[in-house]
Amino acid sequence: MPGLWEMLNDTMSDSPVPIVDYGLFLHGDDEDKRKLAAQVDDAFRTVGFVCLVNHGIEQAKVDECFEWSKKFFALPVEAKLLAPHPPSGSHHRGYSGISQEKVIQNVVDAEGIAAERTIPDIKESYESGNVNDERQPNIWLPEETLPGFRGFMEAFFEDCASLIYSILHALSLSLNLPPSIGLPSTHSRSLFQLRLLHYPSIPLRSLQHKEETRISPHTDYGTLTLLFQDAVGGLEVEVLEDDGNGGRTGTGVFKGVPHVEGGVLLNLGDLMMRWTNDRWRSTVHQVGAPPTAPRNALSNADGVVEGEGEDSKVICPPRYSIPFFATPDPDVLIECLPGCWGPGNPKKYESVTAWEYVKTRLEAAYL
Repeated sequence: MPGLWEMLNDTMSDSPVPIVDYGLFLHGDDEDKRKLAAQVDDAFRTVGFVCLVNHGIEQAKVDECFEWSKKFFALPVEAKLLAPHPPSGSHHRGYSGISQEKVIQNVVDAEGIAAERTIPDIKESYESGNVNDERQPNIWLPEETLPGFRGFMEAFFEDCASLIYSILHALSLSLNLPPSIGLPSTHSRSLFQLRLLHYPSIPLRSLQHKEETRISPHTDYGTLTLLFQDAVGGLEVEVLEDDGNGGRTGTGVFKGVPHVEGGVLLNLGDLMMRWTNDRWRSTVHQVGAPPTAPRNALSNADGVVEGEGEDSKVICPPRYSIPFFATPDPDVLIECLPGCWGPGNPKKYESVTAWEYVKTRLEAAYL
């Protein structure tokens, strides 16, 4: 029988995203930690994504989180709306119904945002965060509506936050940052976001003809994102290429990233790209049709869309994912880190506070 690494490499053989064993950092000696830091550094320079295995979060907890997600989204709409997302994106908590949020890239003016929203994102979500976040307090369902949901989500938040802090230590090692300016200290308030995402069944034809999307091409806003995804598939990342000036640029070509059992995807957000002066990339990604969308006509009871041609009857199955977004403390100034600029490599971005940048992006999504 093939070993674990042979199976993993076969799974990801056509994926641009490398797999690394994070156990090297969690349980290894100093040499192992440096090896892991170098592997992540290389992945972030070339892809902006990496898949971590042996990351320390028990698979049983991840599986349970997916079960809670399915229970939540199976509730009647009126029940989910007992924890409503506020109208503005700046308080990013609670339930957002299908098409309420539209992820938009590099557009912040009202006219441009309105134009982007003519093609809706067909998804619904639920956001929660740190129980001590006074700026964005959580919006929970009444306990009797889904008993146990709040308690589990609060505990799973802590598991993900612990992994984020470990990764920030590893990245500080990658960048050779002195302890006085290490990345964990910039995230001391744990103002993170745990998101549950549900993409309902959708006709393949709608995605092919760009009448609807699951999530439009975008980059994440903060510093790091953990992503647990189910086996349905559909996540795609933009392929990068050398720009001839020592950097990487997008090609407009997207490749699928398959599910890896026991793995978690890690990718960079815009603030980390700004911090590292483009040494590391916040790569554009999207969610499209699953690579194995069923080609058999389903029964009407399963939601077949009648029409001409076999493709009109193809239904993409529902998809669930669980991203966890890390953002620095609101007043942290994002300016080029030491070692990421110098002669021949000038600073590319103006300084900005973490909240100033993230707030702009969130408000565009909920215009």
